[in-house]
Amino acid sequence: MFSVILQNDTHQVEKNEGFFQVNGQKLAWDIQWLGEGKIHLIKGNESMEAELIDWDRETQSMRIRLGYQTATIQLKDRFDLLLEKMGMSAAGSGALKDIKAPMPGLILDLKVKPGDEVKKGDVVLILEAMKMENIIKAPGDGVVKEVKVNLKQSVEKNQVLIQF
Repeated sequence: MFSVILQNDTHQVEKNEGFFQVNGQKLAWDIQWLGEGKIHLIKGNESMEAELIDWDRETQSMRIRLGYQTATIQLKDRFDLLLEKMGMSAAGSGALKDIKAPMPGLILDLKVKPGDEVKKGDVVLILEAMKMENIIKAPGDGVVKEVKVNLKQSVEKNQVLIQF
């Protein structure tokens, strides 16, 4: 069983032997997969298409287009629900701590310094690897605590570059 939050409404969803139950009622929809991220839904005499627009693994949320409307859905599995019931949150455990080198390379440019506030997706440095410039972005929001590398420094894979 898992919980689905659609806009601000919470629904309990359970999968049973080839069909889904939503809030204890069997979902009587015909669902056909059209391709990657697209499905066709038939409910009674109504037919519509749904398309996955965006998926954020960290927050377990997605944006979908259903017909001509866009909706945000957040998924919570039984472990998320248990943590929530105990007063804890799995989302808090994903706090930004440090950025590591994804590959060996050379630091070409540093875009941040200690004390800088960064938002998810902000460019923090540029790493040259195999004669290609790789833009390293912040995976979440945070304040730079320490920059562990210098310009023109060679780094190894998984070396800590920036701490938050």
